[in-house]
Amino acid sequence: MGAAAATLDYDAELMLRVKDGDGISFGLLLDKHRAPVVHFLYRLVQEQPVAEELAQEVFLRVYRSRSSYEPTAKFTTWLFRIATHLALNWLRDGRHERGQQRLDDGLPNAPSRQISDGRPSVEQQLVYEVKLEQVRQAVATLPGKQRAAVLMHKYEEMEYSQIAKVLGCSESAVKSLLFRAYESLRARLAHIG
Repeated sequence: MGAAAATLDYDAELMLRVKDGDGISFGLLLDKHRAPVVHFLYRLVQEQPVAEELAQEVFLRVYRSRSSYEPTAKFTTWLFRIATHLALNWLRDGRHERGQQRLDDGLPNAPSRQISDGRPSVEQQLVYEVKLEQVRQAVATLPGKQRAAVLMHKYEEMEYSQIAKVLGCSESAVKSLLFRAYESLRARLAHIG
C-alpha cells in the first residue's frame, strides 16, 4: 500500500499545486494520466477521435475545477468520474450515432502486419484479433453504466470502492452492475473457446 499511498499523495499534491497556480504541476498530471484516460474513453465510446476530444474536455474540466479541488478521494477516482460522466453523456445524447463509420470497420480486410520470429503466426494473430474484436463489440453493447464498470474493473483495475465513487453508487450496486454485465458477456461470448 506504500506505493499506492505515495501515488495518491503525489497526485493530490500536484493537484493542490495546480490549485495554487502551478502550471508545471498540471503538465505533470496531464503527462501521467492522459494516455490512461484516452484509453478508457476509447473503450467506452469506441471512436478514437471522440476519445481524444473527450479526454481534452476531461482535463479542461480538471483545470477549470482547480480552485475548488479538495483531495477527499484518490485523484484518479475524481479524474475517472469526470471522464465517465462525459462519456456516458456523449453516449446518452446519441452523438455516437453520427459518423458511425470507423477506420477499423474493415478489420478483416486490413493489411496484415509483419510478425517477427518468436511471435504467433499470422493465422494465430488473426484469430486473436477476431476474438478481441468480438469481445470489444460485446462490451460495446452493454448499457453505459455496466460498460463503464467493466472497463474500470477489468482494464483500469480499479477496486469496487473506487468504481462506486466514480459512478456515484454503492459498492453493492457496483457488484450488481458487474454481475449483470459479466453474465451478459458470458452469454454473448459463449461461442469463443
